[in-house]
Amino acid sequence: MRLLSHKAVVVLLGLLPVLANSCAAAGEKPGASRTKPSAVERNSKRPAVQTVADSSITVAEIHDYKITRDELEEQLIRELRPDPYKESLEQSVDADAVLRKMVAEKAIVIEARAQGLHKAEDIVRSVKRFADRKLVNQLLMTQLQDKVRVTESEIKEKMKSDPKLDRAKAQGLLQKEKTRTVVEGYFAELCEKFHLKKLESNFATTAQIHARLLYRPKQERKVGWIQAKQVKDELTSQEKSIVLATFDNGKVTLEDWFEAVCEIVPPSRPRDLSTPKGVGTLLDRALKMPIFIAEAKLRGLDKDKALVKQTRELEDRYVLAKAKSEKTQSDEEPTEEQIIDYFNKNKEAFGISATVKIDQIWCKNLDSAKKAKAELEDGKDFESVRQKYCLHKKGRPFNTSPNSEGMFWEDLWKGKPNEIVGPLKGFSPEGVNWRIVKILEKKLGETKEYSADMNNNIKRKLQAHQRDAILAKYREELLEKYEHKIYADRIKDVDPLNIP
Repeated sequence: MRLLSHKAVVVLLGLLPVLANSCAAAGEKPGASRTKPSAVERNSKRPAVQTVADSSITVAEIHDYKITRDELEEQLIRELRPDPYKESLEQSVDADAVLRKMVAEKAIVIEARAQGLHKAEDIVRSVKRFADRKLVNQLLMTQLQDKVRVTESEIKEKMKSDPKLDRAKAQGLLQKEKTRTVVEGYFAELCEKFHLKKLESNFATTAQIHARLLYRPKQERKVGWIQAKQVKDELTSQEKSIVLATFDNGKVTLEDWFEAVCEIVPPSRPRDLSTPKGVGTLLDRALKMPIFIAEAKLRGLDKDKALVKQTRELEDRYVLAKAKSEKTQSDEEPTEEQIIDYFNKNKEAFGISATVKIDQIWCKNLDSAKKAKAELEDGKDFESVRQKYCLHKKGRPFNTSPNSEGMFWEDLWKGKPNEIVGPLKGFSPEGVNWRIVKILEKKLGETKEYSADMNNNIKRKLQAHQRDAILAKYREELLEKYEHKIYADRIKDVDPLNIP
């Protein structure tokens, strides 16, 4: 039974009062769920006549995976939006190409699962951690949400007892106190229900082993704390299986306890873990997770369709990342000749980029942008127009470049200093939106000649390009191997840039 650190428990428990308040404010019933808004709804990218059925219609299938129109549009926006951290120089903007790539990546997951990659220890651990936290959160929400609500009379009474408290602080303190009391009471009930028994006779042995790993590691460490690798390599099988607590259909071993230790950020780890008392204290805190998980599973919460789907999707993402990494791993270093050749063919990627200093007003639609532009042309102050029309009331001039603007750079570069241009499209925090832009200053880019001190940067881009080429070939191979369907007629009008 894997334990989670006390910090993880605290984070989960802290959600209770917040969620209780949000549900109360919205007039929702406990446990009521909301439908996740689609990319179309969030970014207002399609006309008002667009229906949920249109956005959720299946546009491709492979094995037991289905890709919807909505998912395709979201991926298109991700592909279109410039990524300053991505070394690749390539950018796909075609709906057909993006959908084909999405199907091919599902094929990579299918192939990786067939090879058992989803059983890799790091993936299993990460996915289980995610599922366990979701389970506990759902259990506490459904069982304790109403019990941690704070009433108006309780808030007033708290404020009377301490005149320094305003309403918000009084409510916050009450929620913390009530949550702690309710959760501890619920945990105590479950401990009795599951017949929890701590084997205190093994605490001293655990403390001694902790001291050994901390002060006498077998392999020299560069840090002063116990690392997860030590737990894996330096504990014997017999030591790992020492039982510290049992409950119905479950147990907590010394290995579980050390994993809980390693999940705590080293500066925050208790200083007394090399004592029986310290072992017991950490065990008491960490036991909440396995006990709550046992209750959640008893109630069948682990069978929740939404949770199963979320867990599978997360596992797929881990599997895909690991499969890509393993496919593109190489010990072969590019030669200097290859580095220079790549530089000469892609000089624009290594020079000093052109920049434009701008101020901008993001508008909710084209009509709003036209009105904002008209008022500016009539002599209205830029800041006052911003306050009237902008989706973001705060703004200030900044420098932007092709790496930030992507496909919208060309239109922006056409503007002249002191000119107000637009309406223009651009990438806002919400997606693609209309904007009015004030051009303040322009600087031309500069190309650079090759020098040896550029080698590391050139090598990174070259290797990224090589990895992309390897993956592109692999995707095509798997599309040949696995039967799939792409419904071209259902995506012919997909255009995330077609905003109202």
